Parts: sequence; C-alpha cells; structure tokens
Amino acid sequence: MSILDRTKFLLRRHGIFPKKSLGQNFMVVHSIFGCMADYALLSRNDTVLDIGAGLGFLTRFLADKCKYVLAVESDSRLVRVLREQLRNLPNVKIFDGDILEVQVSPFNKVVSIPPYSISSSLLLWLLNKTFECAILIFQKEFANRLVSSVGSENYGWLTVVTYYYIEVELLDDVPRWMFYPQPEVDSIIIRLKPKRPQPFTLKNKESFKEFVQALFTQRNRKVRNAVLQFLKSKHFMTTEKVVTLSKSLPFHNKRVRELAPEDFGALANVLAE
Repeated sequence: MSILDRTKFLLRRHGIFPKKSLGQNFMVVHSIFGCMADYALLSRNDTVLDIGAGLGFLTRFLADKCKYVLAVESDSRLVRVLREQLRNLPNVKIFDGDILEVQVSPFNKVVSIPPYSISSSLLLWLLNKTFECAILIFQKEFANRLVSSVGSENYGWLTVVTYYYIEVELLDDVPRWMFYPQPEVDSIIIRLKPKRPQPFTLKNKESFKEFVQALFTQRNRKVRNAVLQFLKSKHFMTTEKVVTLSKSLPFHNKRVRELAPEDFGALANVLAE
C-alpha cells in the first residue's frame, strides 16, 4: 500500500478530515523522508525533534535512523493515531500539544514538515533553542523571505532577525502534488544552522527584534520618520526631543527597506544606550 493510500485509509478509519486552518497537508512521497534524513546527517547518537508528526510516517522513518525521536502533535485526533501506529517503537516519545507551549526533552537536530500556519512562530521559537541543524519543509514563498536581499519586496523584519541568528540554505523544491490534500502553493526543503559567532554584537537581543518589527511597519519611510513612534513609546520623551534624537541617528536619511541587518544592529545599539 502506498503512503497516499495508507494516508487516506488512516484518515477514513479514524474519521479525520484534514483541517486547512491547521495546515494539515500530509507528505505522501516516501523518498522525501530519506532526502531530509540525509541532509541532517543523522546518526545513532542523535535525538531528533519532529514537529507536527501527523500520521507518523516521517517519525517512523526517523526512528530507524537515530537514537530518539520526539514527536510533537497538536491535534488530539492525530495523537491517537500516532500512539496506535508507533506503539512498537520504544525510541519514540509522543508529545500531545502545541510545540510553542509544551515542554519537550532536549534534542540536537530537527527534521520536520511542520504546519505552515506556525512557520513564523516556529522559526522564532527555534532561535532561542540549542541545536546543531534543522531540516524543514516550508512554503517556498515563506522560505524566500528568509534569504531575500536588502531592499527587495520580500525583505522584512523576519529576514533581518533570521540573518542574525541562523544560516539558511534553500535545498530541494517540493511541489504541491507531493502532499495530500494538496496545498495551494509549492514548498521547499531548507536547512537551518545556528550562527556561531553571530555576525554582529547586540546590546539587547530582545529589544532588537521588537525594534526591527516596529520599523518595518513603515518600510518605505526614512528612518528618522519611521522611528518616531517607537521612540515615543519606549523612551517617554517629549516630541521635540524625539525628533531631535531621530535626526541624530545613524542612517537617518535611509529608507527602512534599504537598511542591512548590520545597520539595524547599529541603530538598536544606539537606542539601547
């Protein structure tokens, strides 16, 4: 029985209708699993995180390649399927809940086809974790945002924040027909590796993300204008002082979309003083 037939059988047997709102599109091409495992350079020493384990096909494949698999699934209907289908695998631990909320055991690699609906949140979650590499399948449009060039249409706050923390490689295309049900867009395999050392120094990493997000809400304005609201909300200055400070900032005459990640870092450090 093919993975596609098996997928349809399990969904029908358990009365599960995939929810578009949860990004439930199941991979039905077995060769993708091997490709992802190869990119992760899996060994018997690895503990691998599988986010959005679904019906467990990728989880089972990984269990044969590594020491432990931590399978996380937020849909309780699918958790029941996982526990049934993977009950004979002692090196698989199933976590029932949202990856952004559950406490998972330590892991050193991620190999996953996560729901597209959590792509941004998942990426930010990973930025604060310690791991060697992550092999993920994301929507192609989303993945392109992570590596877009300065000033381009896709260049945004997520590009800048990702650049600081993570090295991103775009690998193999994954056309939509490889999923059931088919999503409306194509996807791509990407590899993430934490940057060590990070490309520039930040005085306050948390405020950096908030600062970059705030400026990109006005991506086409010049920095001296785009930064005004942020300064007012964070520094509790008079309007006159805020305007004076904004005109003294580095790159104040550049438009937000023209700033390189290092420029955002320099600005954030000035404001952190």
